[in-house]
Amino acid sequence: MPITKATEADLLEMQAQLGRPMRDVLGIAARCVCGKPMVVQTSPRLSHGEPFPTFYYLTHPATSAALSGLEADGFMVTLQDRLAEEPELAANYLKAHEDYISDREAIEFVEELAGISAGGMPTRVKCLHALAAHSLAKGPGFNVIGDLGLEAAGFDASKCRCKVSTQ
Repeated sequence: MPITKATEADLLEMQAQLGRPMRDVLGIAARCVCGKPMVVQTSPRLSHGEPFPTFYYLTHPATSAALSGLEADGFMVTLQDRLAEEPELAANYLKAHEDYISDREAIEFVEELAGISAGGMPTRVKCLHALAAHSLAKGPGFNVIGDLGLEAAGFDASKCRCKVSTQ
């Protein structure tokens, strides 16, 4: 999926979504069907020098809340077990890990992040938010663990959930 330039309206929307000012935004990696940002692409090294491994960051509140519920219910353990039992799933996850690193290093190589992707890839399922962000940025089938998290969260790319309360 194409990365689009973040507009001032995008930055303000993401600030409202996350409850904090945005920093070191490279672009919008995925948008809701309504056009609002869902996933931001962030610089691998923040402007004050700190390495930032989360290259694709989920900003969409309703999707984030749904994924948090899955994490609280132990869904990550189910996915972790599937990784151990399904070689094809594990191979997809390894490829997703390698692509994540490749995408980030195409922007900037950060020594402290060498070999590190996000969300526990390639061997653990640690953060559904990061994995779903990667899935949304790259499209269905690219990070199947992220896809499975989105599916279990009831995510439907054809429906806007921006007005859904996360309270």
